[in-house]
Amino acid sequence: MSTYIAEINSGLNAKNREQLIKMLVFEINQLTLALPILQVQKVVRYNPVHGSGLSHVNLIHLEDKDIAVVNLHQKLFNLDIPQISQDRGYFIISRTGVGESIGILVLQSPALIDIPNSQIRLIPDAYRRSDTLEIASHVTIVPQKNGTSKTVFILDTQRLI
Repeated sequence: MSTYIAEINSGLNAKNREQLIKMLVFEINQLTLALPILQVQKVVRYNPVHGSGLSHVNLIHLEDKDIAVVNLHQKLFNLDIPQISQDRGYFIISRTGVGESIGILVLQSPALIDIPNSQIRLIPDAYRRSDTLEIASHVTIVPQKNGTSKTVFILDTQRLI
């Protein structure tokens, strides 16, 4: 009998607890973007980038692999960012849907935050097709300590390149 009550209580507790999703949040120009932490392999300090410089996609040599790196400053805003020193920039290394590693260049260290699952909304396809943010699949509003809120767009790694 006590096992049955324990199962009911654990079920009630699970319903009362909101599921939190850990997100790695970072800034690209005036946008706040995020990746679910389960998609992130690691965050590494800036390494030299190799490529023609004509595209928003280049390569980095990391350990024993070459990884495609997306410069979202260039892709989203057509902005060249100044040369980054190793003590300033970072790469967020993630995986695409097909398992390929991909890096995202960020200027500042990303933050890890918990976002309630109920606050994450799917972005309508019509908006995604007509905006440069086609690379985002979901959006959420995160309250700030100063009483304001921040819109966070959650990236779809399959649409980055």
